Amino acid sequence: MIRTGRAGRGYALRGAAVVAVVAMAGVTAGCKEQPAAGASAGPSATAGSSSPTDDAKPGGGSASPSASAEPESKKPKEPAKASPKPSATRTTPPADPQGKVLMASGSEGRQVRELQARLRQIGHFDRTPTGYYGTVTVAAVQSFQGKRGLPRTGKTDTVTWQKLLGMTHEPTAAELNPPTTRPVAKPDKRCLTGRVLCISKNSRTLSWMIDGKVVSSMDVRFGSQYTPTREGTFSVYWKSRHHVSSIYHTAMPYAMFFSGGQAVHYSSDFAARGYNGASHGCVNVRDEGKIAALFAQVRTGDKVVVYK
Repeated sequence: MIRTGRAGRGYALRGAAVVAVVAMAGVTAGCKEQPAAGASAGPSATAGSSSPTDDAKPGGGSASPSASAEPESKKPKEPAKASPKPSATRTTPPADPQGKVLMASGSEGRQVRELQARLRQIGHFDRTPTGYYGTVTVAAVQSFQGKRGLPRTGKTDTVTWQKLLGMTHEPTAAELNPPTTRPVAKPDKRCLTGRVLCISKNSRTLSWMIDGKVVSSMDVRFGSQYTPTREGTFSVYWKSRHHVSSIYHTAMPYAMFFSGGQAVHYSSDFAARGYNGASHGCVNVRDEGKIAALFAQVRTGDKVVVYK
């Protein structure tokens, strides 16, 4: 019985040892599985953050593993999301990609006259071309630019000019230098003989006449009621191409003096403002091309007739 008891205790001890070993093996196996699961979760989260589904989340993932992986997965994609911004700034065309303004307020010459004639062809300039880029021309260019989706600068840059050229034809001589916009008055009888500057206050026109025939005509304006243009028969006693008034210190190009300080001359103010202004007694011409041609033909001693 004693042997039997010792043997039973021996088996019991051995059984307990086996159970302990199995239990320890189970605990050890459980400790190894946690890191394995964690390791497998790490890569899966990283892979998930770079998946198409993650790109559809504008705010990023909510789990910390995907958030920690986000900087690496998002960095190469941020430039792609930011790329539309520069293209948005190109939706409005610049005034001039080459940065070159061809004509602007104060410009003068044949190209300005052509600009005005082309604008007139499509209804943006409602008067005779003058060759002077004044406030009326600025407004006409702004109107054209606004209807074509261009910045309304009022300056004729290369983009505006090319757009205008594509919509119009080359102006004819008559379009560049049309007859006066106002009906020419019947000439006074004093204008029917010789070389005469025949000037009508009622029609506000000047006709250059030789032996009763009209050579050219142009719009003119006169002095105000406080500084009226004198009426009567005079003669040109002095011509001054680049004259500047000693009283008002204003330019009087192509001046042809006929009575004291009163002269027929080009007026940039008349070209810009039209009949909204007045002279200080002179006969203003607003078409520089016409007054330049007239100045070249008129001689000292030619008759001047100013009448109503």
